Amino acid sequence: MKKLILTTIVLINILGSCIAQSQSKSTTKNNLKLGLKVGANYSNVFDSKDDQFHADSKFGLAVGGFLSIPFAEYFAFQPELLFSQKGFKGTGSILGSPYEFTRTTSFIDVPLLFAIKPSESFTLLVGPQYSYLMTQRDEFTSSITSGAQQQEFNNDNIRKNILSVLTGFDITGKQIVFGARVGWDIQNNNGDGTSSTPRYKNVWYQATIGFIL
Repeated sequence: MKKLILTTIVLINILGSCIAQSQSKSTTKNNLKLGLKVGANYSNVFDSKDDQFHADSKFGLAVGGFLSIPFAEYFAFQPELLFSQKGFKGTGSILGSPYEFTRTTSFIDVPLLFAIKPSESFTLLVGPQYSYLMTQRDEFTSSITSGAQQQEFNNDNIRKNILSVLTGFDITGKQIVFGARVGWDIQNNNGDGTSSTPRYKNVWYQATIGFIL
């Protein structure tokens, strides 16, 4: 996983440097933009079979960077690299005793977004996202007992990921960017040439504030 992250960062930096040199005389709207962002996810899971399933949403951290690469006056390609927490909460009762269950999943998210820029300050975004599961933490609390379990995952196989769809918008000031996204999982890649459509999928809303370097 560390090799994957470092490789992605190096490739984005090299590509950004090359394009920045060739666009040093272009207009502000068409300039390459590199930035950092931080915010929160409001996530849940949904049952694709809708079989009387209910869970409560939870907040999680979202932090990382982005690169906007213009290729036409009103269009750009915007890859991002984020550490992103998702999950859900649930409550119930066992033998008359109430309990609370919380699952927090930590991902490396790689959105590959197509950007439409009708103005210098407003950008519409849509595209796929590849997510690499790093850790999963489950916490169970009741009046009788409580406990927590954490699993760590090694996803060095770049083909083993979760494919999602992401859409949203950015509002850009001089150097500040306010972003809003909504995303949902589509399928899992098992890394051996097969894929599956999981019954329970992540869905999340994301709000961030970014700074253009």
